[in-house]
Amino acid sequence: MVSLPEELQAREAAARRHVEELQTEAAALALRLEKARSRLEIKRETVTQVLAELSAAEAEPDAPAGIAPETNVTSVPHGVGVMMVPPWREGLVVAVLPDVYRDIVEITADAPGPVQAKQIVPRIGLPATTGKIEGTRGKLKRLVERGWLDEATPGQFTLARQGPGRDHINSQ
Repeated sequence: MVSLPEELQAREAAARRHVEELQTEAAALALRLEKARSRLEIKRETVTQVLAELSAAEAEPDAPAGIAPETNVTSVPHGVGVMMVPPWREGLVVAVLPDVYRDIVEITADAPGPVQAKQIVPRIGLPATTGKIEGTRGKLKRLVERGWLDEATPGQFTLARQGPGRDHINSQ
């Protein structure tokens, strides 16, 4: 029979080994996490650069030979940490947006006045259910945050840039 002090020492030693194993595992995970963050930052910078180059190529018909104007913007990989709806800036065209956002902006641009989410949903081919309307409202709000649309009255969305730049929205 094992004495109580010996049993306690054995269990304490086992617990220490377990703690050391967990610390080793945590250190390995921390290293993997740091590498993943670094790769994510590089990917984010690359996507931003590609979007800027594609936008510049579409804005300028005489783009450099290395940038093909017919490049499909939707081929940019979707992923965590990637901003799919870039903030609007001068020279940026609607083609840089993902398909559904592009459709929303074009529908809003073609509308004679402010539009609501429930008016857009059927036009983008979705059933007019509460979930689809709320999802579309979220997309509209994101477009407002990024400068593509305006929401002067709650729930009423218009194209952000009225006047001379408005025709630019549908140009490709």
